[in-house]
Amino acid sequence: MHRRAFLNRTSAAAAGLVILPSGALAGATAPSNRLNLAIIGAYGRAYRLYDIIANHNVAAVCDIREDHIAKALERFPGAKTYVDWRKCLNQRDLDAVIIFTTDQTHAMIANWAMNRGLHVYCEKPIAISVGEARALREKFRVNRGRIATQAGTQLNTNANFNRVREMIHDGAIGDLQEVRAWGTRQIPRDGYLPAKGSPPAGLHYDLWLGPAPDHPYNPGYFSAERPGSNCLNWNMFWDFGAGQAGDMGSHTMDLAWKVIDATLPTRITARGEAFNPEVTPVELEAHFHHPANDWRDEIRVSWYQGGAMPRSPRPYIDLSKVYHGCMFRGSRGFLIADFDTRTLIPFGDDADMTHYTPRPESQITPPERNIMLQWFDACKDPTLATNCNFEYGSHMIEQQLLGLVAYRAGGDIEYDPAAGRVTNNDEANALIHRQYREGWVLDG
Repeated sequence: MHRRAFLNRTSAAAAGLVILPSGALAGATAPSNRLNLAIIGAYGRAYRLYDIIANHNVAAVCDIREDHIAKALERFPGAKTYVDWRKCLNQRDLDAVIIFTTDQTHAMIANWAMNRGLHVYCEKPIAISVGEARALREKFRVNRGRIATQAGTQLNTNANFNRVREMIHDGAIGDLQEVRAWGTRQIPRDGYLPAKGSPPAGLHYDLWLGPAPDHPYNPGYFSAERPGSNCLNWNMFWDFGAGQAGDMGSHTMDLAWKVIDATLPTRITARGEAFNPEVTPVELEAHFHHPANDWRDEIRVSWYQGGAMPRSPRPYIDLSKVYHGCMFRGSRGFLIADFDTRTLIPFGDDADMTHYTPRPESQITPPERNIMLQWFDACKDPTLATNCNFEYGSHMIEQQLLGLVAYRAGGDIEYDPAAGRVTNNDEANALIHRQYREGWVLDG
């Protein structure tokens, strides 16, 4: 940084302002409180969030489909346009990037953006390999206090998430012993789609593949597109996503993660349907052993999907009626929750709730801002906390991805969280990192 720029930034900091990556000032007295944003992936989830995004200046729009770009320009007519996100990230006036692309590109775009000093909001899952999750966490740690990050697990700010945390930390089920999360969605696939036709004009298929291995074009990867659910066309394939463990698992495990204050497991077991080298499993259960921390003992955390389910605590409670849910077992009972509701079940023939005193209303966690609004605030002042920053989000998705590693390796694995390696299974250890197509790198 030149001396004059350094002095200007020092003076601005003293005045309570923040210098954004574009060089603009942000703060209560700044000339403009609007961020210069790049939207990368302009349809799907992005389309649903246009109203929130429109509170800032969309300076760039990038999508591998030119018709999606044209649609975005109807809302953001002043934006520069790109089909290749690598070129988009080099636009010099950007402050922040919002990533709504296919899952196989999430970690790579996020890492490149942080290398350029840009704030990053990335839809879940933020990574589809353990190595990617760890790379994002390390890059965020190096830039903590300078770059704001947020994983797009938007349910995290539901009031019920905080109520569940409060009840368990206050002893509603006694000492926490085990957590089981599940999702019932089933999307079976036989394998990668066969070659069929050619990409239509304006669809840049090679850029859609990005770092994934070559696969022939098939319109099925793009069929039945509608905002928010188009990922179901492709995220169950190993090269394009992490299946339900990474998709709805990111939301449902978040309900547990907000409670348990975990980092990484040290032992993982997994089993499910017969392994398909092309398609992630529909039915899967994975169990993760997490070390004790300052308020709880060691616990087992489990993920069930696609028909695999935990055992109900009572024969008259049908857990399969809960589409995506979480059950916490403690020494004095169970708490069963979905994203919006929770139920307490005392444990034992002499069960009652005399052991539990709910916290006073004055100590209830106040309503939390939408995670994108949190992130906008943190972009202007990166010392502000975001619920799902890349420290929090990378640990959670790393756990889920370790479950897939154990499933693919076909055995129990022992994991060294500090080193990021499996210590008892070379085959599993080889699955920690993805192999990228020639010309694509994670750290660019």
